[in-house]
Amino acid sequence: MSHPAKIDAANANAADAIDIVPIAHVSEDAVEALLDDAFGTDRHGRTAYRLRAGTRAIPALSFAALDTAGALLGTIQCWPVRIGDAAMVMVGPVAVEPAVQRGGIGRALMQAMLDAADAGAWPPLMMIGDPEYYGRFFGFSADGTAGWIVDGPVERRRLLARARAGQPMPAAGEVLPRPE
Repeated sequence: MSHPAKIDAANANAADAIDIVPIAHVSEDAVEALLDDAFGTDRHGRTAYRLRAGTRAIPALSFAALDTAGALLGTIQCWPVRIGDAAMVMVGPVAVEPAVQRGGIGRALMQAMLDAADAGAWPPLMMIGDPEYYGRFFGFSADGTAGWIVDGPVERRRLLARARAGQPMPAAGEVLPRPE
């Protein structure tokens, strides 16, 4: 995988110099290498991986951030899950090359995904993430997730959901993969 040039922190936001494209435009090997760089090679044992086991990322909600030379800087993937009979979309991982983290790339990827989700008839979104960040910037909350059961350890405050106004969300049940 080619690594991006370092971005000078004094320059404008790194997200200003990226193109966001469907993740299908990037090789799976490049995505996997980025995920290894961002989260480590032991990431497959995490709870989030159990919740999406046997599923494929949703192409319409999964994106990549490329620099002007076409190097991969970040990705976001979304996965089909369910709670009982209720369909949900699991957001994540959101991964950014360590050398360019904190430059707005992850936020730009999240916004692209939310814009696509809000423009379509997608079910409510859920994720495991930092409630202070994802709540403040993207409207995710742990309110309403206390009755959810997950296969693996998770800090309850980090089990987050986001639904559009009027969209029903299950109050209780086990979060399971929803293979298509």
